[in-house]
Amino acid sequence: MPITKATITDVPELNLLVNSAYRGEESKKGWTTEADLLGGIRIDEETLRAYFSNEAVSILKYTDDQGQISGSVYLEIKGPKLYLGMFSVSPVLQGGGIGRALLEEAENQARQHHCDTITMTVISSRKELIEWYERRGYSFTGEIQPFEGDGIFGEIKQPIEFIVMEKTFNPEA
Repeated sequence: MPITKATITDVPELNLLVNSAYRGEESKKGWTTEADLLGGIRIDEETLRAYFSNEAVSILKYTDDQGQISGSVYLEIKGPKLYLGMFSVSPVLQGGGIGRALLEEAENQARQHHCDTITMTVISSRKELIEWYERRGYSFTGEIQPFEGDGIFGEIKQPIEFIVMEKTFNPEA
């Protein structure tokens, strides 16, 4: 299945994918749900469209044989680091290698942009997700960030904080 850069015409489908991967009953079909931690939506089309006007941002999409988007990841170049976020795989397809393929392509993108580190934030209580990233070479930096409870990324159901995880590598490799 090809991984390519998403375009602004993909916004409606990306919006559905990301929200289904993180929130609501549909998200509970996968193992990456945040539905017990946060209510509401994860993203909206307006916010997604705005990402496409930022030259430092790209969104990769994983499409199936029918051209349906079944995975995506947000990447933002921040100096020598590439920030990875909004990592989404269709809940009914999780565990089939889509996430791993997207993560590998994100690392390729980091190298292409001469970034030596990929950085991300993960909800600290998401132990299984943290362990998944650790198995792929990411580690906790020791930095903890508060969850910005402004309602943009959902309604907080319990106290939440992020840990910062990173993977450093030789961008020339």
